Amino acid sequence: MEKYIESAKEILFFYAPKVIAALLILIVGLYMIKIIIKSAKKIMAKGGIDITLQKFLGNLGGWVLKILLFIVVISMLGVETTSFAAILAAAGLAVGLALQGSLANFAGGVLIMIFKPFKIGDLIEAQGQIGVVKEIEIFTTKLIGLSNKEIIIPNGEMSNGTILNYSTEGTRRVDLVIGVSYDADIKKTKEVLMDVLTSHPKVLKDPAPGVTVLELADSSVNFAVRPWCNTADYWNVYFEVTENVKIALDKAEIEIPYPHRVNVNK
Repeated sequence: MEKYIESAKEILFFYAPKVIAALLILIVGLYMIKIIIKSAKKIMAKGGIDITLQKFLGNLGGWVLKILLFIVVISMLGVETTSFAAILAAAGLAVGLALQGSLANFAGGVLIMIFKPFKIGDLIEAQGQIGVVKEIEIFTTKLIGLSNKEIIIPNGEMSNGTILNYSTEGTRRVDLVIGVSYDADIKKTKEVLMDVLTSHPKVLKDPAPGVTVLELADSSVNFAVRPWCNTADYWNVYFEVTENVKIALDKAEIEIPYPHRVNVNK
C-alpha cells in the first residue's frame, strides 16, 4: 500500500506543475485571444472594413487561435504534437464526413462574405423568410422577422438559394390591386385613387405613382395602384394607402364589389 501511495505522490509531484502551468496558459491564452480579437476589430473598423466582414473574420480568427492554444496546452501536458497532429487529421476527416452540412454552411458563409449579396441591417427575403439581417456568423445568418422574431438560416442554404434584397436600391414599389364596380366611371376612379397617392406624405414623387386598369374581372374592374416609397416606409404606406383608398372611394360613392347574401325566406 505504501508503494502505491509513494507512486501516486511521485506522479502527483511530477504532473502537478505541468497541469497548473497548462491551466495558467489556458486561462491567460483565452484572455489574450479576447484582447487580440477586440483589437483586431477596432483596427478593421478604423480601416473602414464592412461590419459584416469584421464580425465574420473575428469569429473565424477566434476559432483558429483557440485551436492553436489547445495544441500548446496539450503539448505542455506531455502529449506528442506530431502524434496528436496525426490523430487530429484522422479525427478531422471523420468529423468532416459526419458534418458535411456544417462544412457546406461554412463554405456558404465564406461565399456570402466574398460576394456580399447583403449586409447587416438590410431587409432581405430568403428561404421563404423575410427580415432584417442581424448577424452573419460562420455557419448561420440571423434575421429579425417583421414580427420581431429571430430567424436563423444556415449559410449553405442561404448561399445556394434565391435572395431578395429590398434595401439595395433604397426604394420600393407598393403593389396594390383595387377593384371597383362596373358601374363606376373609370376616369373618376383613377382621379380619386391618384389623389390618395399624391396626398400621402410618404409616397415619393419620383418615381411617380401610377394608377392603371389592370383587368376586367368577373365582378369588378381592377386597378393596379402603384405608389413608390422609401424601403423603411413600405408597410406604413401599404396599410395607410389601403385605408385611405377605402375612405376616398366611399366618399366619392364609388362601390367596391363584395359578395351579397340574399335572404330566400322573404
